[in-house]
Amino acid sequence: MKTKAEIKEIAIQTITKEYLAIEKLKDSIDDNFSDAVNLIFNSKGRVVISGIGKSANIATKIVSTLNSTGTPSIFMHAADAIHGDLGIIQKDDIIICISKSGNTPEIKAIIPLIKNLGNKLIAICGEKDSDLAKKADYFLNTHVEREACPNNLAPTTSTTAQLVMGDALAMCLLECRGFSSEDFAKYHPGGALGKRLYLKVSDLYPNNEKPFVREDALLDETILEISSKRLGCVAVVSKDNRIEGIITDGDLRRMLSKNTYNKQTKAKDIMSLNPKTIDKDSLAVEALNIMKDNSITQLLVVDEKENYIGVIHLHDLLKEGII
Repeated sequence: MKTKAEIKEIAIQTITKEYLAIEKLKDSIDDNFSDAVNLIFNSKGRVVISGIGKSANIATKIVSTLNSTGTPSIFMHAADAIHGDLGIIQKDDIIICISKSGNTPEIKAIIPLIKNLGNKLIAICGEKDSDLAKKADYFLNTHVEREACPNNLAPTTSTTAQLVMGDALAMCLLECRGFSSEDFAKYHPGGALGKRLYLKVSDLYPNNEKPFVREDALLDETILEISSKRLGCVAVVSKDNRIEGIITDGDLRRMLSKNTYNKQTKAKDIMSLNPKTIDKDSLAVEALNIMKDNSITQLLVVDEKENYIGVIHLHDLLKEGII
């Protein structure tokens, strides 16, 4: 049984070994790497990535990263490739084979088949003298001195190097394509990340009621409007639909605490002037930032002509998972 101190030391040693290996990986970025990026960028086909064992797991992650950043990709397991899955490969596809040794039987078996098809082959490999490295059109060196495993057996440092090399490829391709946050949103429509990039105020405020009173509305009417619309506020609006002010339930509490309650009090007497507003076409995340910066929970929504059209509440953003 290891002590807590010993366990922490093992963890630190593992992280340090992998960090140092990745630091050395910078020396492997050469013209081969640049040529491989340009090859993929200018290709009319997809990127087909293959591997076996732990390298196959890394391959699937790189495929996901490429797909989500604008480079169409697909995974082909090296063992399945020689049993029919080689049919995945199309004429203009670029093939990437990932292997630590570059000499596993499955990888060696598919290399000549890929070459016979006429597709370009990129090797992400840890051994420059391996069969894969020598026969690939482009060799991306992911050599590591040792695994983080004390027995130098379990794939740890080597698979981390493969993953980082794949991320480097993906980020270079992203930059080459000028892939923007708007593009990213198209590929990530689900979840908070995508919603922060595309969800607009206009998608949310119509779900709420539209609380408003005129400036001369008496206190009872104002309180009823706030309570019935259940948004914690009411806009004070002129006859031409312009916002004159806002009254929140906090304003009402402060009025009551000062013992200034009077049924003849009018909305204009207690409203806050120049309330925070947001355009209906703004991103919902902009509404969130305004609320955070001003410590408020509601925003009045206006159209392009500054007409009052509704309210967006902090709860709307919580419900969508943006926060």
